[in-house]
Amino acid sequence: MAAAPPENRVVLRNISWETFERLSAECVNVAGTHFTYDEGNLEIVSVSLGHERPHHALVTLVGITAEETERDFVDAGSSTFTRRDLAKSFEADSSFYFRHAAAIRGKYEIDLATDPPPELIIEVDITRSSLNHFPLYAAIGISEIWRYDGERARFHRLEGSGYTPIEESSVLPPMTAAQATIFVERNRHEKAPDWWRAVREWVRARCSA
Repeated sequence: MAAAPPENRVVLRNISWETFERLSAECVNVAGTHFTYDEGNLEIVSVSLGHERPHHALVTLVGITAEETERDFVDAGSSTFTRRDLAKSFEADSSFYFRHAAAIRGKYEIDLATDPPPELIIEVDITRSSLNHFPLYAAIGISEIWRYDGERARFHRLEGSGYTPIEESSVLPPMTAAQATIFVERNRHEKAPDWWRAVREWVRARCSA
């Protein structure tokens, strides 16, 4: 596999919540820039094409699997999720609501002080790792994480105060980490209609088994 272009990543320490909010607001219209804030530590990442291709493949897997299993969902994209009382904020590569889709649909802003957190997030780690963000995600209550490291998709389920690796998604069965890995790799080579058809056929076969 060809090496992906590096992502630009900056980590700032001892940043106040007010400074974080100001920087975030100034970059609100800068596409591909993600902010993560955790008790004074601010990480700013600008993603690359090598990051976006597997990311969009995983997002499509979510959409097709949900459609074929008749699961309602809301794709909240890379929305900013904030808990000021916990001094935590993040922008995942993608985030999804399933159980709370009806409650979230139609909202233009989500306030985690009163609204539920997304149940599934996707993180693509080509030249950086999101593993250090897992305690933040656990504190906010993200049920499941799909993480792609450039070679494999790995699924993680929230259990207690941390995450446990799982093979089959609990939030969106029957998708598995192994099959997601296969589909992300195939997406690099196959024509889009052929790839979409293969995903649908796989989900349908698993659901009828």
